[in-house]
Amino acid sequence: MIRINEILDKVSGYLSGPEQALIQKAYVFSASAHAGQIRLSGEPYLSHPLEVAGLLADLHLDAPTIAAGLLHDTVEDTRADLEEVDEQFGSEVARIVSGVTKIGRMSFDSKEEAQAENIRKMILAMADDIRVILVKLADRLHNMKTLEYQSTLKQKAVAQETMDIYAPLANRLGLYRLKIQLEDLGLRYMKPDIYFQIQEGVKKQKITGERYIQKVCGEIEELLEKNSIQSRVSGRLKHVYSIYHKMIQQGLTLEQVYDIIAFRILVQTIKDCYSVLGLVHSIWKPVPGRFKDYISMPKANMYQSLHTTVIGPDGERIEIQIRTEEMHRMAELGVASHWRYKEDGKYRFKDRDYERFTWLRQILDWQEELKDPREFMSSLRFDLFEDEVYVFTPRGEVKELPEGATPIDFAYMIHTEVGDRCAGAKVNGKLVPLGTRLKNGDTVEIITDPNRHPSRDWLRMVKTAKARTRIKQWIRNEERQQSIALAREVLEKEGRKLGININKVLKSGRLQEIASDFSYKSVDDLLSAVGYARITPRQVLNRLLPKEKEAARKTEDIEPEEKAEEKPAQVAKKEGVQIKGVGDVLVRFARCCNPLPGDPIIGYISRGRGVTIHTADCANAREMEPERKLEVSWARDTDKAFPAKIKIICQNKKGVLAKISGLLTREDVNIDSGTFKSNVEGKTELTFTVMVQDSGHLYRTIEKMRKFAEVNEVMRIAE
Repeated sequence: MIRINEILDKVSGYLSGPEQALIQKAYVFSASAHAGQIRLSGEPYLSHPLEVAGLLADLHLDAPTIAAGLLHDTVEDTRADLEEVDEQFGSEVARIVSGVTKIGRMSFDSKEEAQAENIRKMILAMADDIRVILVKLADRLHNMKTLEYQSTLKQKAVAQETMDIYAPLANRLGLYRLKIQLEDLGLRYMKPDIYFQIQEGVKKQKITGERYIQKVCGEIEELLEKNSIQSRVSGRLKHVYSIYHKMIQQGLTLEQVYDIIAFRILVQTIKDCYSVLGLVHSIWKPVPGRFKDYISMPKANMYQSLHTTVIGPDGERIEIQIRTEEMHRMAELGVASHWRYKEDGKYRFKDRDYERFTWLRQILDWQEELKDPREFMSSLRFDLFEDEVYVFTPRGEVKELPEGATPIDFAYMIHTEVGDRCAGAKVNGKLVPLGTRLKNGDTVEIITDPNRHPSRDWLRMVKTAKARTRIKQWIRNEERQQSIALAREVLEKEGRKLGININKVLKSGRLQEIASDFSYKSVDDLLSAVGYARITPRQVLNRLLPKEKEAARKTEDIEPEEKAEEKPAQVAKKEGVQIKGVGDVLVRFARCCNPLPGDPIIGYISRGRGVTIHTADCANAREMEPERKLEVSWARDTDKAFPAKIKIICQNKKGVLAKISGLLTREDVNIDSGTFKSNVEGKTELTFTVMVQDSGHLYRTIEKMRKFAEVNEVMRIAE
């Protein structure tokens, strides 16, 4: 555990005596407020705010920020309140603490809604004072470092949120140090089998890699010394998540990832950067398509560097980054080195810096429109994850879009009406498909047609939250009208069997009373729910029957309404899940992700097919309409076995299959089906569908299998 004296030592070089006194005072207050509290790790709770403050000191942040790091949990987890913090430490510290504090005292209908509101509050506070997110990121990083003491379910939920929100935010803000740690820890708890597999592979190459790093650094230093270029050269093994990301992007196995060593050359001037690039390319052959110039075209988070991949000594692919010392400082500290600008008592970006954070302004614009928490979180993920490309309008105006954006994104950026009427596009004067990915420097012209409307296919093409939101909005309106028409038709048909004229009922206003009984605001909302199969036609029609007829029908052929609603809950529980607020529905598990107990899950209403259960991070589930998603959870007691798919890459030797099947038998894992495929390298790829109790059961088995000398890789896979 870090101590307050160590933190004060870190800041002594850049903070004055009174500023250090403020930090000391915050420490004393925090120690008193958290006295007697213990973390799950068994450490005093005070260890957490101290570690957070230490991380903030490493970023060379000011005294109010470090003080807020020490105080950030006092309002939420102790008897202290915000007024007391304001009185003792001033409004500046209190404002940061308030921005970091969760909305724990408000009630929400679901965990997802609570999460969305917490993130929404954080984004708004961040726009007002960027230091809020810096404290929150430090807080999240230390929580991730101690996540091992939480339950498996909590680990996965926190890791998922970290990968979806906090790691991309750190990247957007240029906080590289925090970003790589958050990514590695997130992967460790989300996909432990893959994480430890890669980590083990990196360890095996460490000794060889270190010798290779010394060799390459020596050759570069000698080359630059001969050409009188002052520099600092270093090399490192890439971190686990960056290797995993490359494997996913390029469809590689760990053994196929060659360039896991990266080198960095720091020089004095921009001119030196390009000179070094030329010298490196003169001795080692560059890999085509792997050069990126982020100096002339910086990333949105202000990152600048030259990136190139070359065939280095011994025929190895190596990645080299070339930048100035100032660029390196910016790359390491990001926005933490740029935010200090006080205006009206608030810390904000200078205008020239704020222009580079248009993504933040866009989030602030559309967050007010998105009331559905799932849609808000989905849109936020889209806006955070991508790098930028810069394209031109026909008039020469520059527009910033996420990498991979298409003409449809461009159209919606111009205006919603242009997007809704988009019929075609010209890029650099040539007609192109609407799904064409835009590149830096493209000039884009949109062709509109008043008779053209958005298509569901567009959702697979677009990258921006604004475009997705507008397309979904249009589709929702269309589908809502269709669902209302379908509900009217079904109610008329079923009503005739019961002697009910649904058109008369609509005119009488009785359906409004029934809508209120079902907690819907309007008749159209009720009809839409019937059309989407959230409630059945009989549940509506039964309430329109005279009481004596209703009682007679119940005794003849209709189960009591209470039982009708209890039965599916029992069926769902038998399947291993509990569904909130849904009755009369079948349950099935998505084959695209094969969810297991222990995985965070969501439900999706499919017309005529009940509720489909997906993992929360399933790519297919994220594309689905938010209004059809349901809050679901795993039933606590179930003896049901669930299918999971695993891929094993092993040596093609006698007895290996028997060894693997023997382990599965001992671990009570049944093989349901499997395929075998051998390659020219003497390796065999086994793909099994196995039956397990939960994700913990699966990952424990995978971990034991990885210890076999003949097994190279084991991982859980989707369909």
